[in-house]
Amino acid sequence: MKFPIGIFDSGYGGLTIFKEIHRQMPEYDYIYLGDNARAPYGTRSFEVVYKYTLQAVKRLFDEGCILIILACNTASSKALRNIQQNDLPLIDPQKRVLGVIRPTVESIDSLTKTRHIGILGTQGTISSGSYIMEIQKLFPDIKVTGEACPMWVSLVENSEHDKDGADYFVRQHLDAILKKDSLIDTVILGCTHYPLLINKIRKYLPSGVNIVSQGKYVAASLKDYLCRHPEIEERCSTGGNCRFLTTESEEKFSGMASLFLQENIKAERIYL
Repeated sequence: MKFPIGIFDSGYGGLTIFKEIHRQMPEYDYIYLGDNARAPYGTRSFEVVYKYTLQAVKRLFDEGCILIILACNTASSKALRNIQQNDLPLIDPQKRVLGVIRPTVESIDSLTKTRHIGILGTQGTISSGSYIMEIQKLFPDIKVTGEACPMWVSLVENSEHDKDGADYFVRQHLDAILKKDSLIDTVILGCTHYPLLINKIRKYLPSGVNIVSQGKYVAASLKDYLCRHPEIEERCSTGGNCRFLTTESEEKFSGMASLFLQENIKAERIYL
């Protein structure tokens, strides 16, 4: 028997990850789950994020998934390690949960020349220090500077990301991170909502600064993972089907999803 790949996010931002995964690997079946009713996760405690993420992971397992991508930086930074080390051995050692931080970090070595990089993310992601820890493990010579951008998710989810009013909030945080370290030549968008602000971000970053948007790196990493783990890949179904689950209104999710995916989708409401 074969099973779909699960993709989880606290809300809509993970659709930027799903979009690229589906673009690179359209043959697989996917179930996307957005915990929109309890979003955002970025300001919540480690304990709450872990609890909510574990509930979502268990639900995706119940839906038949054997491999789940946490397409949420906050969940990846605050819950992934606990779930991998403590919960999966008890739930089912044959199942897998992967995050978005490691694949993103692995991409930067070839991009930065100055060895100074910046991380833009939610308060939860920045305060967790997860990116710094991962980067220092792989590339101890790289200097990392973080900047929390608490308004950016709201700008996207309220469809204000391409309006003139967004410029102030984008410029404010880009000026702040470059003031902390003027040698930054690579910036990681450490939140899956931020790619929708990329035009504004490019506008206020100096020319020549690399912008790392996670989708293509996470998708490439997943593709590589399945090649290296044929025992997982052969259990993934390949009907090319996608389901979208939300803990909020189906209509609201479907409307917002069209912003991220540029196509009409039909969502199902669930309860965790």
